[in-house]
Amino acid sequence: MAHSKLRLYISFVRPANVVTAIADVIAGAAISGFLSGGLTEPMPLLLLVLSTVGLYGGGIVFNDIFDLKQDQIERPERILPSGKLSVNTAITFGSILLLMGVLAAALVSWISGAIAFSVAVLALTYDKFSKHVQVLGPLNMGLCRAGNLMLGVSIIPAAVGEFWWLGIIPVLFISAVTLTSQKEAEGNNKGSVTLALGLDVAILIILLLLVRLTDFRLELAAVFMAMWFLMNASAKYKAITHNVPKNIMNAVRMGVLSLIPLDAAMAAGFSGKLWLGLVVLLLLPLSIALAKKFAVT
Repeated sequence: MAHSKLRLYISFVRPANVVTAIADVIAGAAISGFLSGGLTEPMPLLLLVLSTVGLYGGGIVFNDIFDLKQDQIERPERILPSGKLSVNTAITFGSILLLMGVLAAALVSWISGAIAFSVAVLALTYDKFSKHVQVLGPLNMGLCRAGNLMLGVSIIPAAVGEFWWLGIIPVLFISAVTLTSQKEAEGNNKGSVTLALGLDVAILIILLLLVRLTDFRLELAAVFMAMWFLMNASAKYKAITHNVPKNIMNAVRMGVLSLIPLDAAMAAGFSGKLWLGLVVLLLLPLSIALAKKFAVT
């Protein structure tokens, strides 16, 4: 009984997606320079990983709370519409996760705490309001991921002021994933997926330009960049040519999972350490395994 209850709570927070959020934080820490000399002080990074688990998980829980009426029609098998958990229990669970996310970050620095609080507010704003607005929704979700990347960067507080503009990468990419997910249960969103693929190309161009703008080591990041783009673009292309719910949902799933090689590219490129990119990439088989057992979308 206890085991089934635990599985229920784990399933609720979309664990495959949470793993991608952890990759964001590690990439952010690499961007800041914290990992350039190796991991000599693990506690700040562990706290920020705990923070992102709470923030992402809490955001997902409240997303399902606000979507209850729609899910009762479109996805009655989900945890809340099926009655496996009550709404009050879900509200308590989601609140605890968000609070954990903010407090764990605040233990690293006040800047980390402020970023975590901002991510929590952005997540709730998306869940309740902006996801129903065609342009604002994808932008809002992208800002959540940008905040998550900056949460990792804030492990060295001064680095936030230097690298804040790199948040444009997750803003564009998650906007692309969110665009792809629009009407995923209905199909007929070819225009949105095509626009999303265009945003992916823009991100690739930005990554190539990082060589001139920063100390980014393209030769170390290239293989991870190629993996990200091929995983993501091939699924989107299939969703465009055969625009049916199954292919659209797979494009969303691959978009979420491909965040890990994208983060691996940034981790390797900014730290100057290939092995760090490989460590981040190891999160991909974990996320794929979890995606087979638990929902991603």
